[in-house]
Amino acid sequence: MSSEAPAPSEAVEGPHAPGSWLNPAAHARRLRGAAILAPFLALFIVLSLTSSSFPTRANLLNILDQQSATLIIAAAGTLVLIAGGIDLSVGAVYGFSAVVSAHFALHSSAGVAIFLGIGAGLLIGIANGLIVTVFRINSLIATLGMAFIINGCSNLVTNGNLLVLFDKTGFGELARTDFLTVKTSIWLMIVVVLAFGVLLATTAAGRYMYAAGGNAEAARLAGVQVGRIRVLTFALSGAAAGLAGVIDTSRVLSAQASPDDTTLAFTVLAGIVVGGTSIAGGEGAVWRTVVGVLFIALIGNGYLLLGYDPLYEQITMGALLLLAVGLDALSRRRGYGT
Repeated sequence: MSSEAPAPSEAVEGPHAPGSWLNPAAHARRLRGAAILAPFLALFIVLSLTSSSFPTRANLLNILDQQSATLIIAAAGTLVLIAGGIDLSVGAVYGFSAVVSAHFALHSSAGVAIFLGIGAGLLIGIANGLIVTVFRINSLIATLGMAFIINGCSNLVTNGNLLVLFDKTGFGELARTDFLTVKTSIWLMIVVVLAFGVLLATTAAGRYMYAAGGNAEAARLAGVQVGRIRVLTFALSGAAAGLAGVIDTSRVLSAQASPDDTTLAFTVLAGIVVGGTSIAGGEGAVWRTVVGVLFIALIGNGYLLLGYDPLYEQITMGALLLLAVGLDALSRRRGYGT
C-alpha cells in the first residue's frame, strides 16, 4: 500500500465526492455559506420600509464609505482565518499605519506617507506570520501580544498628540476625491476586496489556504508549504490593515493613537464569522465576509435612523456572533457524522 497522500489538485469522483451537490456534508456547507443572504436581504427590506432615509443613495454610499476600512481588513482577515490562523492585531496595525502616514504627511510628500503607512502594516504582518510559523506560537496569543506592542509604538510616534492634516490636501485626495460621483475610498475598497476574492477563489494559493486551514498535516503531506501560506495570509492582513489606516487618515485628515483601535479587530472578526467563515478554518469566502460586515453595518445604521437606544446595538452584535459560531459548530458536528 502506498503511503503517499493525494496531491491537492486531485479530487474524489462520484456522486458523493466532497464537492458534489449529492454529498450531504457539501450540501450543508453550501447552505450555511449562503445563509447570511436571507437575514441581510430581510433586514434591508425592513429598514427600507420603516425609514425613508435608509434606501437613499446618499445613505447607502455613506455606509460604504464608513465601512471601507473594515471591509478591506475583513477581506484579508478572511484569508487568515481560512488558513487556520487569527489576527487580532489588525486594529493596532490600522492605528499605527494611520499615525505613521500622518507623521510623514506632515514632513514629506503624500506619496511617501502613503507608501510608508502601508509598508508599516506589511512589515508587521510578515512579523506576525513568522512568529506564528517559526516559533509555533498560537496566532491568537501572538497577534494579541503584537497589538499591545504596536499600540505602544503608536503613542511613541504621536507623543499623545492629535496629528492634524487639514492643510495637506494632496494626502486627502487618496480617499476624499469623487470619481463618477463616488468617493475614491469606496473604489479602493471595491478593488482590494475583489482582488482578495479572486486570489482566494481562483488561484493555487487560495486552494492551499483552504487546505492549510482544513487539515494542516494532510496539506503538508500533499506538498503544501503550510508555513509559507500562513505567512502570506498574515502579510496580506497587515498590508490591508495598513491601507485601511491610511485611507481613513486621508478621509478625516487627522490621526491619533487610541486604545479603541483594538475594538476594530473584534468588529472585523464578528463580520467574518457572521458572514459564514468557519472560526476553525478551512471554510469561508470573501463575498460572505462582505455581506457579514454590511449586515452588521445595517444594524448600526438602523438603530441610528430609527432612534433606538444604541446600547442594544452591542447586545445585538454579541448575540449574532454567538449564534454564528454556534451554528458553525453544530453544522460541523453534523458534517462529521455524515
